Amino acid sequence: MNILAPSILAADFKQLGRQLEEIRENGAEYVHIDVMDGKFVPSISFGMPVIKSIRPATDKVFDVHLMIEEPIRYLKEFKESGADIITVHYEACGDVAATLQGIRDLGLKSGLSIKPKTEVDVVKEFLPLCDMILLMSVEPGFGGQKFIDGSLERAGELRKIINASGLPINLEIDGGITLGNVADVLDAGVNVIVAGSAVFKDPAENTKQFMEILNGRN
Repeated sequence: MNILAPSILAADFKQLGRQLEEIRENGAEYVHIDVMDGKFVPSISFGMPVIKSIRPATDKVFDVHLMIEEPIRYLKEFKESGADIITVHYEACGDVAATLQGIRDLGLKSGLSIKPKTEVDVVKEFLPLCDMILLMSVEPGFGGQKFIDGSLERAGELRKIINASGLPINLEIDGGITLGNVADVLDAGVNVIVAGSAVFKDPAENTKQFMEILNGRN
């Protein structure tokens, strides 16, 4: 199943409640929430208080992407704030397996993300602990970046790795996704699409257009 996960990093926070309703009404199943600490990535975004405050505004899945160092320290707090999926970075965890297991022990779905220069093979040993793999198609830390060349090939490699495992793992991509390239991304084997600026410039209409493409390839 193909899933759209609009990233609220690009939302208008003055209108966030209304925009969450617009993406829900037009078919988005996930809400992608980027948490940045200013250390693992250069930017600082928002954290647990914001997630908790918007949790009552929608019944959609909160897909929380932790771009923070040693996220294992805060897993319980993110669950209590309303996360449904917690994705952590391979590059940010001293003990990747323990972090993923910690997410699952809380009854949440676990995701593992890799940066554009990290070899895709590193995910293999952790697949039994993952519900999702997140491929970054830009350098993490800033919204609105251009899709990095070679990301389609990396997505295809990851899909082969996942399929070979025989496990029901979603493949998500984040960074530079637009209405113009999303079909190619889906064809590469990705089934969870993160889009920020390309959705929130006109949340209702753009979500509708994304969903027409996603549904056409389900």
